[in-house]
Amino acid sequence: MEKEIHVDATNAVLGRLASYVAKQALLGVKVNIYNCENAVISGSPELVRERYFKKMFDLGTPQKGPFAFRMPDRFVRRVIRGMLDYKRGRGKAAFDRVMCYIGVPEEFKDKKLVKVVKERADLPTMKCISVGKLCVSLGGKV
Repeated sequence: MEKEIHVDATNAVLGRLASYVAKQALLGVKVNIYNCENAVISGSPELVRERYFKKMFDLGTPQKGPFAFRMPDRFVRRVIRGMLDYKRGRGKAAFDRVMCYIGVPEEFKDKKLVKVVKERADLPTMKCISVGKLCVSLGGKV
């Protein structure tokens, strides 16, 4: 039986969370991430929105991509995929061990959620945007 970790993404910086999860998945641990809509991306909200908007609507063609997910759980999973060699066997197996959820599903309500990375500092000067707000601004439904 493989080990399993239940991670709470609330107020976690997305890049740090994703690198930790990718490392654990490569080590053979099954990772479930909850509250993906509450993870944050550091940086100016306007510039972060502009970067993803450009990726979605200005590059390529609608039929051929590049595609960007607009649901927070799929968005977070895609960030994690970028930290794995998902086209080869080991990376593909690791990516299959990662699952993301919006909120906490009923079947996992009794599980103990772990904060695996240091949360962002709640300073009034720190600029950040939550993944949920970013996805809504890109046209997603949360």
